[in-house]
Amino acid sequence: MTTTSELKTRQATAVAHGVATKGIYAARAENSELWDVDGKRYIDFAAGIAVLNTGHRHPKVMEAVRAQADAFTHTCFNVSPFEGYIALAERLNAMAPTGGENQSILVTTGAEAVENAVKIARAYTKRAGVVAFSGAFHGRTLLGMSLTGKVAPYKRNFGPFPAEIYHVPFPSALMGVSTDDAIAAIERLFASDVEPERIAAFIVEPIQGEGGFNVAPVDFLVRLRELATRHGILFIADEIQAGMGRTGKMFCIEHAGIQADIITLAKGLAGGFPLSAVVGRKEIMSAAHPGGLGGTYAGNPIAVAAAHAVLDVIAEEGLCERALAIGSRITDLLNGLANRQGMECIGDVRGLGAMVAFELLEDRARNTAAPALTNKIVEEAEKRGLILLTCGTRANVIRILTPLTISDETLSEGLSILEQSIEAAVSLAPAAAA
Repeated sequence: MTTTSELKTRQATAVAHGVATKGIYAARAENSELWDVDGKRYIDFAAGIAVLNTGHRHPKVMEAVRAQADAFTHTCFNVSPFEGYIALAERLNAMAPTGGENQSILVTTGAEAVENAVKIARAYTKRAGVVAFSGAFHGRTLLGMSLTGKVAPYKRNFGPFPAEIYHVPFPSALMGVSTDDAIAAIERLFASDVEPERIAAFIVEPIQGEGGFNVAPVDFLVRLRELATRHGILFIADEIQAGMGRTGKMFCIEHAGIQADIITLAKGLAGGFPLSAVVGRKEIMSAAHPGGLGGTYAGNPIAVAAAHAVLDVIAEEGLCERALAIGSRITDLLNGLANRQGMECIGDVRGLGAMVAFELLEDRARNTAAPALTNKIVEEAEKRGLILLTCGTRANVIRILTPLTISDETLSEGLSILEQSIEAAVSLAPAAAA
């Protein structure tokens, strides 16, 4: 049997150094649990970076995949279209909060969805510029990196980047950036760098993922929507990490009561199979000429079948409501810890639904990041059998992304390990908790 040690050695030789990984080599997984090649069990609080909202190998998803594999596995929709793709577009069109009749395209990755959303926005508006935000993450492709507002590790050494991309501050109470500050920065951009008539779209994550689970204030999203409408700029909501029920609603922007012009989806859409989507108002989506959109693997039949099953499971098992219950359990624990003497290192707890993170600080008063302590907590958790992920522009945020299908018992076990891991890491690094 292959061991973790052997795989680490083989990976170092065979896999490019730029692909960063954990040292947990998966052998099998079910729902919210994973076993590595050495037989060690882990509770999964990462869910493949919010991909497995329906858990590892949900029976309904696996059944749909098997049935599709028995029929056909690939045609290329551009060559031989099929009903599953059309039916999934119909379902997404009916759900997407745009305030109008919608159309969709299916592609493969989140970055591909973002790229196509920008292409469509430019085709519709006949403008080139795109405004994104500090701390944003929109993918590792060249345009995706350009839109991303986080240098390390995503942009370093990979430039130059495409032109006509502009960044402005994202609101963050912890970082001292208010909604007024962010909107004023956009107005300054329009006055000093580029006129609004050259901007095709704003692209914004309602909750930033890699940037640190920074939640966009409702008043900011409302005012950004108003600004977009005033200047004929399209509003692209990047729901790749926050969508598909993760925050307690199917689409995160529903919390703000606003409508997007274009929405990008991926991750949780297909239960672990590679699929993404761009959904938007029909008149916008129709702007691209025939042949301008698509791809060889875009809308793969097996991934499409999985996505149909995912939508069924979200509805049938009440996963939006479940996300709220899970999030409440997580935030209650973290807030309780943050208020405990000796735990001043937990400087902020934030999120919506089951998309929760906590920021670690060496000094709350000075807002000094504690990346070493952050990594130590993740390390302690892995020793105890819990998978966690970090994020944030200062590498000092731990995000929690459980499958929405996690049982109460496994959630309790995982939260207990999380508490133990924080306590252990703080005791080993007392200066970071001072």
